[in-house]
Amino acid sequence: MSSLTAANLEKDLRAVASRTTDDLAVLARFFKTGKGQYAEGDIFIGVTVPANRKICKKYHEMGLPEIEKALDNPVHEVRLAAVMIMAAQAKKAEATLKKALYDLYLRRTDRINNWDIVDSSCRDVVGEYLLDKPRDPLYKLAGSANLWERRIAMVSTLAFMRAGQDRDVYKIAQMLLHDRHDLIHKAVGWMLREAGKKVSRAHLLAFLTTHAGTMPRTALRYAIEHLDPATKQMYMAKGRDKPAS
Repeated sequence: MSSLTAANLEKDLRAVASRTTDDLAVLARFFKTGKGQYAEGDIFIGVTVPANRKICKKYHEMGLPEIEKALDNPVHEVRLAAVMIMAAQAKKAEATLKKALYDLYLRRTDRINNWDIVDSSCRDVVGEYLLDKPRDPLYKLAGSANLWERRIAMVSTLAFMRAGQDRDVYKIAQMLLHDRHDLIHKAVGWMLREAGKKVSRAHLLAFLTTHAGTMPRTALRYAIEHLDPATKQMYMAKGRDKPAS
């Protein structure tokens, strides 16, 4: 167990990392690390997600103090590994550890700071923990000034959909419908689409009938992806881009 450290995790990730300048440049562009962009200054070493997941299996019993050290790492792939380990633990954890993982996650949202880090973990660490509890923490996150906390609030509702629940999906989507950031528009549309597929198409259509005329076009496109062509055309005709608020 003493080998399950953040330092060893980083060492193992670096051992499978790409060394090519072109690969790292592509990652920097894709994850918007340039000046003034949402991931300004983030550091990538070029580890693919499948390679990262394979290494994470070795660290599935890593303790919370070492997980937090990994979250503090400046390297993107190390932070991604930290939350994937948290998600894997949360799926099998008893109540005490589930709460500890949830508490650590929300205490360190400053390090859960890109869309892939959020999307690979919040359903299992946050959403599943809140499944049988009041959902107030998600509404607090949805009202945050922090982009990633707002995305956590929206994407965590995937856990509720798996349980056949969609009430919070639509309430949080409505809160975030006119968010200023495109990454939230995408998350909102994605969750609406999934709610329509997994829980109730009728609920999705009712939401779209009310909101399609004022939804950001990105969110609308995502939300209607799985609908038939005629229905998509109808909602797209209602939709229009709105200035960011």
